[in-house]
Amino acid sequence: MTGRTFSAILADRATADPGEPLVVDAAGVMTAAELDAAASALAHELIARGVGRDDTVAVSMPNGWDFVIACFGIWRAGATPQPLSPDLTTAVRADLERIAPPAAAIGSPPASAGVAWLPDVDLPPREGSLPDVAAACWKAPATSGSTGRPKIVRAAASATLDTSHPVAAFLPQRATQVVAGPLWHSAVFTYAFRGLLTGHRLVILDRFDPARWVAAVEQHGATWGLLVPTMMARLLRLPPAERAVERVASIERVLHMGAPCAPALKRAFLEWLGPQRVDEVYAGSESNGLTHLTGTEWLSRPGSVGRPIGGTRLRIRDPRGRDLPAGENGLVWMRRGDASAYAYVGAVSRRDEEGWDTLGDIGHVDADGYLYLHDRADDLINRGGDKIAPALVEAALESHPHVEEAVAFGVADDELGQVVHAAVRLVDGASPPEVLAHARSRLGRRAPVALHVTAEPLRNDAGKVRRAALALRFAPAHN
Repeated sequence: MTGRTFSAILADRATADPGEPLVVDAAGVMTAAELDAAASALAHELIARGVGRDDTVAVSMPNGWDFVIACFGIWRAGATPQPLSPDLTTAVRADLERIAPPAAAIGSPPASAGVAWLPDVDLPPREGSLPDVAAACWKAPATSGSTGRPKIVRAAASATLDTSHPVAAFLPQRATQVVAGPLWHSAVFTYAFRGLLTGHRLVILDRFDPARWVAAVEQHGATWGLLVPTMMARLLRLPPAERAVERVASIERVLHMGAPCAPALKRAFLEWLGPQRVDEVYAGSESNGLTHLTGTEWLSRPGSVGRPIGGTRLRIRDPRGRDLPAGENGLVWMRRGDASAYAYVGAVSRRDEEGWDTLGDIGHVDADGYLYLHDRADDLINRGGDKIAPALVEAALESHPHVEEAVAFGVADDELGQVVHAAVRLVDGASPPEVLAHARSRLGRRAPVALHVTAEPLRNDAGKVRRAALALRFAPAHN
């Protein structure tokens, strides 16, 4: 079977079972026929406003079925959705529109004049058929900006799909999927829509809340879901009765990705849910390669993020570009089939002339080809020549039972170049000196010299953080 357009896949599903519930959110249930009709109405409106084939349409909306309608309406019009966080500042939004002007915007208003704007997708039905077309690029998300100014990542794959095969070994063809992360984030967007196109029903939470996640799994018999480590930690902090494993018995697998997962957290999560029900993937918005690891594999190789899958090949290189043997740390490079799997707008790819690419992470592979990550090269803290990985510091801090969340970052120092600071969220009345002592007992000289306590989340809903921004916020006098 060859790939079919997203529009045709939705239309066929609506024809086969018009009353099938496809999307559940706080407002209720949206059936296949309702989603199909709403997508057509929006597509007509977009075309009437001048949106053409392969144009980009920004989608900046909160989680819910309106977001799903927006994207299917854009695909039906032959255009490319660009999911954006509703929390982007006007300046960042203006920068994105400057480097890649959208033909239209749905949800939050555009920052630039002259862009067609639809504040919502509540449109009356429209008569008339639409051509069955597919955009050459199926998504164009903006990255989180965790390593600098946000940029746009245009996928090379078109808005077509062969639904006769699973999208990935870790994504079942049919499932009830709990969508707990923000749909504007590339990974959440990808697995929610790829899942919906291959037979999933989506149960969309407007935001992640651990008690609501458990309740949604229990109420809807959810079988699959995507999490990030901060979500996993919050689930484990629920009282035992609230997270009784019987309440999540329907879950067949969960996938976690998006940020480093501390070994202590991973082990506790596997003990709660069972290692056979937990997958981990390492990948980026660029889809330039990925690795996969089951929970059972992790128990025999703690700290690994898995082996390459989906045609991915790995190389570990030193700063001069030379390949390193197993066990030695270097920059992780990947190649996955077609070397042009994406295109940046507003940034220059690190891809070399042979098609090898890197996300900027430091790691090593073992003798069996399992990848271990140590941190992002740009985030390493250089303390007098000692390169300290923030993830190492964060894992030590978060092993304290009263540390809800920790983020480590470097602060300028006249003598050592940089020293380690950390921002933490504490629970149950923990004292900073106690937490610092705990860190020193595990890290020695690599422990933070200062803790900055905050009650606000340190990572966004997608598990991402901007360390440079935290350094300016908590230690401005040193920067």
